[in-house]
Amino acid sequence: MMREAPVVVFGGTGFLGGAIVRELVECGRAVRIAARHPTLPAWAEEGDVIELATADLRDEASVAAALAGAGAVVNAVSRYVETREASFEAIHVTGAGRLARLARAAGIARLVQVSGIGASLDSPSAYVRARARGEAAVLDAMPKAIIVRPSVLFGPNDAFLSGLAGLTRLPLIPLFGRGSTRLQPVHVGDVARAIAQLTGRPATPRRLFELGGPEVLRYRELLEALLAHLGRSRPLVPLPFLAWRLAAALARPLPGPPLTRDQVILMQADNVADPEVGGFADLGILPHSLRESLPSCLPSAPPRR
Repeated sequence: MMREAPVVVFGGTGFLGGAIVRELVECGRAVRIAARHPTLPAWAEEGDVIELATADLRDEASVAAALAGAGAVVNAVSRYVETREASFEAIHVTGAGRLARLARAAGIARLVQVSGIGASLDSPSAYVRARARGEAAVLDAMPKAIIVRPSVLFGPNDAFLSGLAGLTRLPLIPLFGRGSTRLQPVHVGDVARAIAQLTGRPATPRRLFELGGPEVLRYRELLEALLAHLGRSRPLVPLPFLAWRLAAALARPLPGPPLTRDQVILMQADNVADPEVGGFADLGILPHSLRESLPSCLPSAPPRR
């Protein structure tokens, strides 16, 4: 029997990439994890068809080798903090375009490029502009590629909810502005399921999907829901964005800064899916809400106090 051509998941060791790999494997698909330091997932079992490929989007030869014999490819590589060695330009623009160009040259018909809601060339955020330019680079090389823009991702062992839960240990919680920015948090498993579908389903007329959860919450409301789940009560204190920008500037020289200018800019803009483009409904997926998912995402809630 001829072996199925694998789906190559670039960034397959990351938060979203790992979830995509798991969804594909659970659907019986063959997968190749492409990453700078690829490792088998802890949940992998005997019989799972998982290959490992060492690849770096900045290196042409390694990307081409990782794509050899593939049936589809997903680019789930993401970097929120840039460094001199790995800039937004190198990863999200040049790297994404290189992957699309080499995928086309390899005869791969299906490419799913993960971007983010709000990707725009006009954004004051270097990260958001790079995401938009990356989309353009991918579509220029492979016009039939599918762009997937998730909202804020959450799930077990994530950085988002875990980071917010850490804030609840403070005597008070500073808000970005008045906490009125609207977010549409989406479960990582739902996004992974959507992407897995898009790698294997017949050609779809939709080329752009924006994926958000069933609830749109203001930042303040999100914190209130988290506090209620953890059984804690903390004052939520508005803090002007000017103060956040100053804090980001002071943190900039630190290795792995806890706050960046781009993160502050992102929190000034709503992050909500556009109903006019593709979404979960087009794929027959009913996404999980953040509120219903909190017990499984933060199972070790501290005692009530």
